Amino acid sequence: MSVSNTLRKVMEASTETTDRLMTVKQVATYLNVNERTVLKLVSEGVLPAVKIGNQWRFRKPMLDTWLDDQMLGVGPGYFDVSEFARTPARMLDLASCFQPNHVIPDLAAQTKTEVVEELSSLANRLGLVRNKTWFVGALMARENILPSATGNGVAFMHTLQRHPEQIVRPFMVLGRSRAGVEFDALDGKPTHLFFVLGLKYRELHLPWLAKLWQMCARADAIEALMAAPAADDIFQALANAERNLVLPANPRN
Repeated sequence: MSVSNTLRKVMEASTETTDRLMTVKQVATYLNVNERTVLKLVSEGVLPAVKIGNQWRFRKPMLDTWLDDQMLGVGPGYFDVSEFARTPARMLDLASCFQPNHVIPDLAAQTKTEVVEELSSLANRLGLVRNKTWFVGALMARENILPSATGNGVAFMHTLQRHPEQIVRPFMVLGRSRAGVEFDALDGKPTHLFFVLGLKYRELHLPWLAKLWQMCARADAIEALMAAPAADDIFQALANAERNLVLPANPRN
C-alpha cells in the first residue's frame, strides 16, 4: 500500500473526531482547568485554537495532539498531566531506546516528506518498526494535525495513536540536516534536528525526553549538536545532557 493511501485511510478513520469543534468551557472541562487558564494559554499562543467571530473554538485532534506532547514532556509543562494516565507508567531510560546507530548525522532529505521517509527507513532497517509505509503515514498524519517543529531548529515527531503491533520496541532515532529543512516550524525558520519517537505504549514514562527537549531549547546545546562531527559524538552529547540536566518542577493550575 502506498504512503498516500495509508495516510488517506488514517485520516478517513478519524473524520468524525476531526470535525468536532469544542468551546472554551468544554476544553476547560476536558483538561480539568478553569476557563481563565484556557484563555491564558490561547492568548500566549500555547494552545491551538481558531477564533470564529468573537469566540474561540478548538479542534479536538489538535487538542489531543498538544496534550500528548504535554504528557511526553515535548514542550513546556503547563499543568500536571498525571491524572490523564489511567494505568501505571512504564519507566524506560534513554539507553534502552537510543543508540549511536540510531543517528543519521547528515540527512539527504530536503523536504518534510523526505525527512520522515529517511528516518522511517532507518527505523525499519534497525528492525524497530514492522511496516515502514505505515510508520511514514502515521507520522505524516500527526504532522497534518499539528506540526512537530516547535522552533529553535528542532522537531520531535511521533504518532498520535499507539500501535503496539507495529512497533517492535520503544525507540528514538535522530536525523541532522546541516542545511535545514522547511518543516512548518512555529518560528518560521528551517529545522535541523529531527527526533522521531516510536512509542509502543501510551503509558510510557520517559523522564529523559523532557530533559532532551529542555536541552534543545538552549542555543548553546543546539550549536554543540550541530558541531558534533559524527553519530557517536551526537549520541554522547545527548546522553551526557540526559544524565546532567535537572528538570524544574512543573507549574500547577
